[in-house]
Amino acid sequence: MPDLTSFEAYFFDLDGTIYIGETLLPHVQSTISYLRNKNKKVMFLTNTSIYTRLDCQKRLQRMGLDASIDEVITAAYISGLYFQEFNPDAHVLVIGEEAIKEELQRCNVVVTENPSDATHVLVGLDRQFSYEKLRIGMRAVLNGAQLIAANPDTFCPTPDGIIPDTWGIAKAIEAAGTTNILTVVGKPSIYYIQKVLERVGVRAEQCLMVGDRLETDIMLGINSGIKTALVLTGVTTIHQLEDQRIKPDYVFSTLGDLCSQFKIG
Repeated sequence: MPDLTSFEAYFFDLDGTIYIGETLLPHVQSTISYLRNKNKKVMFLTNTSIYTRLDCQKRLQRMGLDASIDEVITAAYISGLYFQEFNPDAHVLVIGEEAIKEELQRCNVVVTENPSDATHVLVGLDRQFSYEKLRIGMRAVLNGAQLIAANPDTFCPTPDGIIPDTWGIAKAIEAAGTTNILTVVGKPSIYYIQKVLERVGVRAEQCLMVGDRLETDIMLGINSGIKTALVLTGVTTIHQLEDQRIKPDYVFSTLGDLCSQFKIG
């Protein structure tokens, strides 16, 4: 196995890995500072669709962790790149919150509220999801719009407990519209990690992905040949890991385990 200090780039999930709510998790500050001092590349890879990259950057800064906007990748932002690259003439009906619409518009993607005009339905987490939104999404896909999910997360951790995430909403529209979800844009998609690797200019085998979800963070690494580390500060427990076919290369109780490899406190 590679020396944990030998990678050129380190990718970190956010919720459950870097922070929970508005609180940095233990050893995050020392880990990121060490990597920056060693001129390692650091990226923050999140599947959020309810915050823009700028929102995430400001959130990190509020907690005392400096990050440039170019170091932050979100599922909402990747969705914008996806349409910009593959469907530049798309008219996208968004079932989601304002952040995902903002990121699409920054990529010059047309957002529509008319289901008859939509070529695609893009689904993200929507904390105001309703029967009316389900009806509108159904109408769009029955009219021929392709159904795309921003991420496959079934739930999202919050300081008050877990809440339903994108996947339940996307599956509801899939069922009502008697269609199939065409693709998932966020982690663990190959498209997502390709865009990250292009940005950092580092080969997959020179990177380490650190996250708390097996089916997104760890699968992202498995899908792309990146070494992976599961941190047990988020949604996955050690008992769940024992029952899963998805296996990370490393398991950390906290980022302190990574710190110990770097010989920092």
